[in-house]
Amino acid sequence: MATSETTTVMVVDDHPMWRDGVSRDLEAAGFEVVATAGDVASARNRAGATLPKVVLMDMQLPDGNGADATAAVLAASPGSNVLVLSASSERDDVLEAVKAGACGYLVKSASAAELIQAVSATAQGQTVFTPGLAGLVLGEYRRMSSAPANSTTVIPRLTERETEVLRLVAKGLSAKQIARRLDVSHRTVENHVQATFRKLALTNRVELTRYAIEQGLD
Repeated sequence: MATSETTTVMVVDDHPMWRDGVSRDLEAAGFEVVATAGDVASARNRAGATLPKVVLMDMQLPDGNGADATAAVLAASPGSNVLVLSASSERDDVLEAVKAGACGYLVKSASAAELIQAVSATAQGQTVFTPGLAGLVLGEYRRMSSAPANSTTVIPRLTERETEVLRLVAKGLSAKQIARRLDVSHRTVENHVQATFRKLALTNRVELTRYAIEQGLD
């Protein structure tokens, strides 16, 4: 029986056997699958009706792609966290998904254990990427976001340590993992994160990660 702490999930994939198999794995791990969908329209409608905490999103759907569906789902259920689960590891697909609002991107070659871990992390607002994809995304955004020499854009000034913490947040590390990596206290890391939130006028770690990606902080 589901409890108040159960993480609710919606699975979006146009292959019924895959969709059902993933749903069974999630339910066996203690998640509550509140909806499934096979296309963009159904994903949007069912997300609005069920407000899932996590949405597992395929990139290839019959009436659009995963980026379209991600944007539609988040418009209907702003509190949802979208994790793409796709057979494609193409850079363009990954970039489109992140720009549409996805928290992370996992390829379908991932094991069931990796999927469960990724869904848990996504539910907590962490970013999750299949190893290798985060570097591709960061590198591409660095090239895409290079400002022209005469640009008047003003980027808030972060300290060296704040920038270092931001890089690690963008790679999906938790505050505890960052604290161990930098040999500082968990509280110190959180203080740096909160200071960065204030300076950049951001409200959560997903926005912070997107900022890091856009600025090419790898």
